[in-house]
Amino acid sequence: MTPLKDIQKEQHCFHCGDVVVKANYEVDGHDFCCLGCKSVYQVLNQHKLTHYYKYNTHPGISVRKDKSQYFYLEDEGIANSLLDYKDDHIAVVTFYVPTIHCSSCIWLLEKLHKLHRGITNTRADFLRKEVRITFCHDIIKLKQLVELLTEIGYAPIITLKDTSSKRKKKDSNRLVRKIAVAGFCFGNSMMISFPEYFGLGTFERNYAQLFGVVNLLFTLPIMLYSGQDYFVSSIKSIRQGRLNLDIPLTLGIIVLFLRSVWEILTGSGAGFSDTLCGLLFFLLIGRWVQQKTYHHLSFERDYRSYFPVAVTKIDAGEEKTVALSALQVGDRILIRNNEIIPADAILLKGAACIDFSFVTGESNPVDKILGEIIYAGGKQTEQAIELEVVKPVSQSYLTSLWNDQKNKKGQVSFQSFSNKISRYFTPILLLIAFISLFFWFYIGEPGRAWSAFTAVLIIGCPCALALSSPFTLSAVLSVFDRNGLFMKDTLAIEKMAGIDTLVFDKTGTISTLHQEELPFKGSLPATEASMVFSVCRNSNHPLSRKIVQSLQGTCEMLPISSYAEIPGKGIRAIIKNKEVLIGSYSFVVGTDEQFYKGPGTYVRIGGHVRGVFSMEQKWRDGLESLIKALSSSYELHLLSGDVDRDSSVLSSIFPQRDYLNFNQLPADKLHYISGLQQNGKKVAMIGDGLNDAGALKCADLGLAVSDDVNNFSPACDAIMSGTSFSKFCRFLGFSKKAMHIIYWSFAISLLYNIVGMYFATQGNLSPLLAAILMPLSTITIISFTSLTTRLYARKYTL
Repeated sequence: MTPLKDIQKEQHCFHCGDVVVKANYEVDGHDFCCLGCKSVYQVLNQHKLTHYYKYNTHPGISVRKDKSQYFYLEDEGIANSLLDYKDDHIAVVTFYVPTIHCSSCIWLLEKLHKLHRGITNTRADFLRKEVRITFCHDIIKLKQLVELLTEIGYAPIITLKDTSSKRKKKDSNRLVRKIAVAGFCFGNSMMISFPEYFGLGTFERNYAQLFGVVNLLFTLPIMLYSGQDYFVSSIKSIRQGRLNLDIPLTLGIIVLFLRSVWEILTGSGAGFSDTLCGLLFFLLIGRWVQQKTYHHLSFERDYRSYFPVAVTKIDAGEEKTVALSALQVGDRILIRNNEIIPADAILLKGAACIDFSFVTGESNPVDKILGEIIYAGGKQTEQAIELEVVKPVSQSYLTSLWNDQKNKKGQVSFQSFSNKISRYFTPILLLIAFISLFFWFYIGEPGRAWSAFTAVLIIGCPCALALSSPFTLSAVLSVFDRNGLFMKDTLAIEKMAGIDTLVFDKTGTISTLHQEELPFKGSLPATEASMVFSVCRNSNHPLSRKIVQSLQGTCEMLPISSYAEIPGKGIRAIIKNKEVLIGSYSFVVGTDEQFYKGPGTYVRIGGHVRGVFSMEQKWRDGLESLIKALSSSYELHLLSGDVDRDSSVLSSIFPQRDYLNFNQLPADKLHYISGLQQNGKKVAMIGDGLNDAGALKCADLGLAVSDDVNNFSPACDAIMSGTSFSKFCRFLGFSKKAMHIIYWSFAISLLYNIVGMYFATQGNLSPLLAAILMPLSTITIISFTSLTTRLYARKYTL
């Protein structure tokens, strides 16, 4: 029996938690997987920041990122374009840092000032995964700041979009200020109005006029500041020749104000100041709840989120860094391994093997020959190549996936339920008001006619209806958010409820690249399997990691005499005096031997090709049961940029073989969606990559599936986490129930309006009745929508 002390335990990195392959990196009794993680610990320890490790176990990220990639920040013009603010001494910058994942990250990032004296202040936003840094640019340059973040494992993602136009920030503080003003006026107006509600005594009656004027003053900030958005919206709506729900709201607000002014100044009544303040307060609360629900995700993404900031230009034999915006037709550029091609260009020099998976959907790299055009968006996977730009960045094939006019023509205008109702609500309300006016004039009571006319407009103000949609849909948004579905806005939920046709992409949507199995085709004895395992453990390449995972537990670590990793090709190593080659077909097999050629990672040991780790896609969990559940209510289609190698499997999953389409280019997908819409279908496109961008925009609902919702995804209506894919049927059902809740809310609101209309048409609407009826209807609607939404969420187990 092996003594307990001799049993080797798997060691994990103290910083990031990765398995430690070599015990060469040890400090203070802690083991580290690489020099980077060890260096981070030493930096934190030197500055007495090791509390970072007390908040979470292994809070760090493996530090293996090359800081040299930020060379373009040496260009002052590019660096300045990233800044939010700059003066003679201070600069402010906001970075997107996707590796923010726990409380330790927040703690460390907000302690950056202890790592460098040039940093004065740091604020981290966990939801947005952003960090805002204030620094002295005469002490620390932007490039040094970025390198410091990279050194401690928080490398920022910098894209062309950051330099060409700063990301728009929603000014939620502006709305909060309006709510604060409305709340202040509402509370004070209610307090002053209490004597009027319960009957004025002799003392109060002497000051009734004064109370009325003070009350009227509280309505001025409401009219001039808090309610201005509703006035602007109504004016725009009228200019466009359409009616929205803001028009009757605005009409009610104006009439409330004018009647209050008339009654108070003439002494004929107490006015409706408190009702006006309360109405605006509740409406703004509803808008704030709706905005807060989905503020943390950016959906207006375009090609600039994917492209690099700068590129290497070759001019007169010299290499220099230029901003992408300065790239012109005819410029000669150098594209290195794993770099994105930013513009359509002709290959002039080098062997190009381009990964177009984001553009065409096909996951296998494509070889290009000299003189051939290479479209923007492809990624070079082998050695450096030289290209000549033939189209500007803004006119490349990739950008046309967004800018193509066909996309705009294909988009179908969509009206929300509230806007549909407002088309009829406003004319009917005005009709009732004028009928009441003419009726009382006809029987000879002009004073009562004016009271009835204004009372109808006041009580008919659709405040409860205006609140039912935002509160219901905001509650639905929060439920979706908890379950990994992030909607662009509440309108997207209404779109989802009306869908009758679902179109799926294949690669990355119904299949996942993050769960690929790597079966080995060939012969690999135990000793040679250990060789492959030992070599791949030294590589950070995703495929190397997958090979290690597949061999984990069955192989032992062997000493390596020599190791070299050739970017874009593979790994060459020496173990037990045998050469081990692992990588692409051309690198491992070459042209002299005949061997199976297909997608995968090849292995050659001691001069003999042993086989290939073939990449077989794995379907997402629950795909078959999900498609079966959806097929009873929806028409299902498949559009894939891949070849039809999986057609037999998918035919057994999808109900109709005729709706399975392969070898689809982006334009083909767009035309297919447009064709379905022309046949009267309400289409949802479910995709993942740039090749789906046109179809996502054209569809009635565009839904992007992502295994990391903070990484790049095209412009769309919603982003769904890959782990939530099996819940998609429940999401669709829940969206339909949400619309039922809104319909019921409208019925309740209508009932309140009918009761109020009875008193309004009689010309007997008192301030007390208005003060009771309008808040009561609002509270009823909010309570009903919140409780019912949560009950349905439980029903669908969301």
